[in-house]
Amino acid sequence: MNAPAPAAHARPPLRANNYGFFGPDSPSWKVWAAPTAIVGFQRSVVLEHFDPFLAAAVANSQGIYRKPAVRLDHTLAYFLTVAVGDGERALLESEHLMGIHAAMTGIEPITGKRFAANNPASQLWIHVTGWHSVLKCYEMFGPGPLSADEEAQYWRECVIAADLQTCKTSDVPTNREEVREYFAQMRPQLCTSEAAMRGMHYLLRTDYPTAGLKFWLASRLMAPVTIATLPSWMRKLGGFDQPGVIDRVAIVAAKRAVRATLNPVIEQRVIGAVAPMTSATLREHRLSPIPTDPRVVTPAEIRAARTTAASTAS
Repeated sequence: MNAPAPAAHARPPLRANNYGFFGPDSPSWKVWAAPTAIVGFQRSVVLEHFDPFLAAAVANSQGIYRKPAVRLDHTLAYFLTVAVGDGERALLESEHLMGIHAAMTGIEPITGKRFAANNPASQLWIHVTGWHSVLKCYEMFGPGPLSADEEAQYWRECVIAADLQTCKTSDVPTNREEVREYFAQMRPQLCTSEAAMRGMHYLLRTDYPTAGLKFWLASRLMAPVTIATLPSWMRKLGGFDQPGVIDRVAIVAAKRAVRATLNPVIEQRVIGAVAPMTSATLREHRLSPIPTDPRVVTPAEIRAARTTAASTAS
């Protein structure tokens, strides 16, 4: 879901203390720091609106309509931080985001049930669509499929990252087949509404001048590419299907664009034109020195260390 712009809070360096939850050789570092992640992100925030409760939460907050570029940039930067930041920074950002989401509650108009942005089921949909979409775009547009071992590790890392949200890690798919099963289980619950249709189409093609010229243009350039990655039933349900010839042209264009931005400096500059916080996170990721404790940690370990530090201080 699109995160509200966080209130100002102190952000420590991206990777001062450790290598975070995955480390330099992890597939998560490769996939989330690749230029294809921005297309995968657009894909995921569109898909989130098929969940009526998330669509209602987004419509209720109105954040993407007031400041779409800021909201989306902050959200993508958050996912990137979880993937490549140290454990302390990732946990800080996740707690800050959950604190903002805590206020996003109300009544979903289709079911008449209460929605909450931090609901575990909704958070699971956000998490799975995000990690799946970013990997799919990495595979489709370059650099290409992960090895079998890397893909297995990627889904293990997806489970670890879920521990920073309210979803149950035991519910997170652990391989590609389980992801397919999850989507199959979710399909009967997915639907569109006036709020969902507005959100999906707005995220594919934002308005000018609200989003700014660069973001307005970028969303429209990416939209055919994003749509080309989606199954026919989703495209038809969302009302944004496109002819196969556009799919083919979009895929070829996207592959060429990715090849042109595989250099991390070029990638950083291109993304910086539309997502400055994400670009700054990529730059910090690229330039971060070896952390003081150069090892991979777990969310539980970081939480325990924080508890110990707090008890010692008191």
